[in-house]
This record gives sequence, C-alpha cells and structure tokens, in this order.
Amino acid sequence: MESYPVDIDPGQVVRWVKAECEAAPSSLMVSARRSREVREIPLRQEAHLGDEERQDLNEIDTIATLEIAPMHASEGWRLSVVVEDEAGPRVSEASESGEIEQRIDLGTFDREFIRPGRGVANVIAEVENESARKHVMRLVSAIETNRHAKRSPASQG
Repeated sequence: MESYPVDIDPGQVVRWVKAECEAAPSSLMVSARRSREVREIPLRQEAHLGDEERQDLNEIDTIATLEIAPMHASEGWRLSVVVEDEAGPRVSEASESGEIEQRIDLGTFDREFIRPGRGVANVIAEVENESARKHVMRLVSAIETNRHAKRSPASQG
C-alpha cells in the first residue's frame, strides 16, 4: 500500500465519521485504539540528571489511531487519524513497562484525543491502486462538504 498525508482537519474527519456511523452504521469499518510507549530518557547534555534520577524517570508517549476503511477490504484503501501525545518524563511505576495497546470507541477517541493541546494529529491515506486513490479523494471531498452539518433538529421533525 502507498501511504500519503491528507490535508484535512483531523477533528473534522472524526466528527464526520461519527455522524456517518449514526446515519449509515454499516457503510464503513471504523476502529480506534490507543497505545502507550514507555521509554528510557535518553542521555543528553542539556538534561542535568544523575544516573539514579534517570532510572526513576521514563518518557511516556500516547499514540491514538482511528482507522476508517470500506466494509470490503478488496477496495484497497484506508484513512487514518493518528494523534501522538508526548506526556514527557514521568516517575516509573512497576505497571508501566513496554507498550500497552487498548481498543477504544469512537466517542472516547474524540473526547480524549481530538482537542487543542492534546498532541500532534495527522490524517494519513493508504491506497493500493488508482481506483482506491480516487475513492479516498471522493471520501475526503464528502468530509469537507459534510452533508451531515446541513441537518438541524427542527428539520428532522
């Protein structure tokens, strides 16, 4: 698959996907997950930590991924929203070792990761061929147009 960045607001993608799943629940496969990476703090000159202090601290990054794909994988495309949030140095805890991955729902992804100051968010497309690329372009266009925004509670009566 070929991957490339998509120039669209990640929050807009998430809001559209939520509305689309409410309107047509079986049109897309949507999955979300978060993982936490715990790493040793690298030895740097500007960090004035002794060996003992460095052993007590770890860098913690949280990476949240929302994947949007067609119901039939044979269509050969995927759109992902990836949020990388560096929590910075933290005191080590026995339960925090290695990488932990957890499935989350779309609402949790939206609440916890699509907000100002939460980290760096990117939208990435993956396509297998030209047909899949065109499908992603139509999908991005639909997200930008956002037919869901035209609905109002008064018009649904």
